[in-house]
Formats: sequence, structure tokens, C-alpha cells
Amino acid sequence: MPNVLGYNRKLATLLRRTGVVEEATFAPLVEKANKEGAYLFNLVINEKILDEPTLLGLISEDSGWPPIDLDKYKIDIDELRALNKGADLLSEEACKQHGALPIALIGEHVTVAVINPYDVVALDNLKLQIGRSVIPVVTCERALLKAIDQCFHAQDRAVEQMMEEMKGLDEGIETIEQKREDEKDDAALEASGDDAPAVKAVKSIISMAIKLGASDIHIEPMEKKVRVRLRIDGVLHEKLELPKKLERAVCSRIKIMTDTMNIAERGKPQDGRIAVTMEGKKCDIRVNSLPLVWGEKICMRILAKGNLRDMKELNLEPQVYDILMRALSAPQGMVLVTGPTGSGKSTTLYSCLKTVMTPEENVNTVEDPVEYEVEGINQCHVNPKRGLTFASALRALLRQDPDTIMIGEIRDQETIEIAVKAALTGHLVLSTLHTNDAPSTITRIIDMGIEPLMVASTVNVVLAQRLGRRLCNNCKADLPREEYPSREQLLHIGFKPEEIEGLKLKKAVGCSLCNNGYKGRFALVECLEMNDRLRKIIIGGGSDLEIRKVALETGMISLRRAGLLNVMRGLTTIEEVLRNTVGDEIDHAPAKPKRDSGAGAESSAGSEDAAA
Repeated sequence: MPNVLGYNRKLATLLRRTGVVEEATFAPLVEKANKEGAYLFNLVINEKILDEPTLLGLISEDSGWPPIDLDKYKIDIDELRALNKGADLLSEEACKQHGALPIALIGEHVTVAVINPYDVVALDNLKLQIGRSVIPVVTCERALLKAIDQCFHAQDRAVEQMMEEMKGLDEGIETIEQKREDEKDDAALEASGDDAPAVKAVKSIISMAIKLGASDIHIEPMEKKVRVRLRIDGVLHEKLELPKKLERAVCSRIKIMTDTMNIAERGKPQDGRIAVTMEGKKCDIRVNSLPLVWGEKICMRILAKGNLRDMKELNLEPQVYDILMRALSAPQGMVLVTGPTGSGKSTTLYSCLKTVMTPEENVNTVEDPVEYEVEGINQCHVNPKRGLTFASALRALLRQDPDTIMIGEIRDQETIEIAVKAALTGHLVLSTLHTNDAPSTITRIIDMGIEPLMVASTVNVVLAQRLGRRLCNNCKADLPREEYPSREQLLHIGFKPEEIEGLKLKKAVGCSLCNNGYKGRFALVECLEMNDRLRKIIIGGGSDLEIRKVALETGMISLRRAGLLNVMRGLTTIEEVLRNTVGDEIDHAPAKPKRDSGAGAESSAGSEDAAA
């Protein structure tokens, strides 16, 4: 702890000067505190000479800084992670060492709770570390350590709380089990209140997932238990186990929440949606059930509302940003974003829409479902059961005098034909496809029945996107030189010879604020801009190998290259880039896309967001 002796001396002088306590009463405590290296404040409180509010009030009045009751103050740790320059301060160890904890960030001013407001040197050091103006507020060691523990172990406590809530659920299950018959049980569950075991379990699972910033919830039946896993920053983590007796009731409860799924149907897959508000966040949850050997597996995709980002917030490479802005300023043509499910495609497209959205433009979308509700954009939610498909909605939309059209996903030949015709007739069309990389998107459209000449004439830009995990600013460390890959390995990975000499690599460590050393995600984007050389290759029936070769020769940044640029910036690790990309020399090989789920940008952590 910082400058304990100086603090004790100041406090003893204050008590002596104010006369609120006789010197004979606290003098022995001063000697004891200095000998043990403890705070005199704590001894005065423990001996019940003064209470905490009174003593804090005296210190506050003497130092000129206001007191704070940290027991009643809720600290937003996510907000404070914006203090990237003060990452050392935000570590648990550093906060304890400084005897200080940042509790609020407003503009260029950071409010910091401190034990010792008299240590001017320490306050100046904090100001230099954070790079902002520091406003101290006075607290005590007990309250500060408690607040530090709550801030830096929030995730652990969320899981612990969830486990505690699960413990008592078995007690209420037996009664239901004893009188269970299929129809009666389903009816009883529909009529049950909020205190029913299944209701409490589902609510707790969803609440925990939102707290931890998960993009997906997997409820998986096994022979003797039910496993619950959460996908956080693209990686699944097993968080808890439910008793097997709860399995069917939990599945039925989730189906009831959707209002569209049939709780009596357990033999075929079903889809549904749930709208919830938890932890102050509005979330849209897509639900899918799948019959397995040991029961029904439920997968829930969490889409957090209100995560619409500006183009500059996506942290695209400058070259990619410039190309995309040129394509969006064009009066017509197609801008396509490709990648696996959960790779941030919708977030990127909506950021593009935000760029072109003006009072003079008629911007329209056709989606399934509408992921971001944006005022000023005309959004259509398709409903195949009622005959409103992507193709039929798009036909109707073309009679609505549109300027810009976004199609949630091109799934069939009919939709791509209408989209291409729209792009040829003076409309800017934005959409997504599922392909491995940008060049193969061209051949995929041709395979769907579009003439090569039409493709070359309409496609302006193709983006291939993945989401890579970002290193935690709190715990990332320099990789020791002896652990660096060899020069040959670095060259094979994709580094240029001139980049290897001064290369500095980081490694994931892991702390209470992150998941195994990673926190949040960022976009890896491969950008193919149409040019005359590419048009000739496409019209001539060139393969995706030939298209890729010409694209790289004309300056395309590949997915692997985008990842390595971020490795050199210290944003991520080589392992994470290798997990999400393949080398440029084998990019063309058939490969199953990486499963990279998220709401990062679709969620609170982000979710399917490019910069969580």
C-alpha cells in the first residue's frame, strides 16, 4: 500500500488538531499502526473510537476532496476499460498497490477513489499513467478492497450466483415428476409462475449469458446431465450443469417464451424468437431446437439491440476503408459481404447503411430477422409462412422507388437475379453471401446462374470477413524471444522479410477481466475491388484461383495479411490469426469456414461487433 507512514502521520496530526479524540486515546494506535505497516484509520475504526463516516468526513474536509461511500456506488467497469493508456492502473494488483480505483470517466476527467488524498506524488503519477485529469474522492481501505474485488471478479461472481440459484431447483422438481404426464405437465408449465424451477433456470441462464457478453447459449442434453455452454468472443465455455430432471421442463419453458414453437412437438427441429430486456439491455434471441439421442438441444443466438456502429469504429485497414467508401458513393452496383455465420456481416452492412443514409435517400432493407431497428430506414421482415420471401419482398421493394437496398442474405437463384437486375438499373445493392473468401464469391454468383458479363458489370466490391479475438489490455505481455517462431516459420505464416527483423509479438496471459487472455473482437477483412483486369478474367470464365491471383497482384489485402498487420500492432496473437485464416498460398484450397459466432458485433461485448 502507498505511503502508509505518511498517511498515519497526517491523520494523527488531524485528530490532534481537531480535538475530536483525546491524544492519549489514539497515540498508542499510531505506534502500533506504524509498527505493523497498517492504516491508522482501520485501527481507529476497529477500536470504535470513531465511526467510518465521521472519520472520512474529517479527512475529506482537511484534504479538500469529497468522500464517497463505495458500498453504495455501482462502478461500470466496462466504461473504465476505455482507459487503454491506463491499463496498468486497471489491473487488480496495480489498484491495490496504488490504493486507488478509477470509478468514473467523464470526457478527459477520471474520478479516482483513493485511500490517501495527501499523497500528492502518487496522484501526479496516476495522472501521468491515465493520461487524463484525475479527480480524487476519499474512501477507506476496507471499502476500496471490497470494490476492487467486485470489479475484477464480476464474471466469477456471476457464475457463482448462477450456481447458487441452481442448487435449490431440485427441491421443486420431484413434485412435478411424480404426477407427470406429457400434456398435463406442459399445461402446468404454461400456467406456472416465476418461481417454478424451469422458469428460474431459464431466466438465470439468459441473465448470466448477457452479463458475460455471450453471443450464443447451448443447452445440451446428455445421458445423466444437461450441459450449458456459452460462446464468448467466438469460443465455447462450459459454465454449468443442470440436473437431468430439468431438461424437458427447460426446453418447454424456452418454447413457451417464443410464442411460436410447439412444446408438444419434440421430434423435429423448430425455430423461434424471444425479445427480452435484462441488465438494462434489449436483446433479440433466436431460438432453435434439435432432437438428439438424449433429448432436445436448444441453441439461442443473442442479438443485442443498439450496437449500430459508424464505419470509422470498425477499425478497417485504411486501404479497405477508402475502397468501401468509393463503392458506397457509387450510384449503382453491388457491395457484398461474405463469411460464416456470426462473422460480423450484418454489423458491417448496417455501418455502410449508416454512411449512405440521408434525408434525400430512400434506404430499404429486406431481412430475416431485422437485426437493428434504425429510424430513417424502411425495414421489411420476411415471413415465408405467409408467402413473404426475400424474392417477393424484393420485387415489391423495387416498386417503392428505392435508392439503396440491403438484402439480409442471398440464398437462392431468384433472389440473386432480382438483386443483379436492381444493381443494373440504378440502385445500390448491399447483401451477404456464405463463401470462404472474396474471390470465390464471384464464382459462387456465376454458379447460381448469373452470366459472367452481368457479374463483372454489377459487382463493385466484395468483402470477406472474420472476427478475431482481441488481446486483453489488462494482462497481455511481450512474448519472450526464445518462444518466437523461427524465421522460416514466420515467412511461411506470411510475414515479409523486412518485417521480421524488428518484430515484437504479444502473448495471451489471462486475468479476471478476460477469457484466457482475450477480451472482445475485431474485424479481419479481405477486400476485392473490381477493376478492368478482374473483369477480363471473369468474362473469360476464369477460376477463383485466377481471380485471386489478379486481385492480390492489384493490391488486395487478404484475410491472413489483415490478421498479421494486427499482430504487428500488438492487437492479437499469431495463434489467433492462424485459427481464423489460411495462408495466401493455399487460400484457394477447399476448406470448411471457421465457426466464428458472435453478436460481438451482434451482442453487449459486443456481440457480432468488430471492436467489442
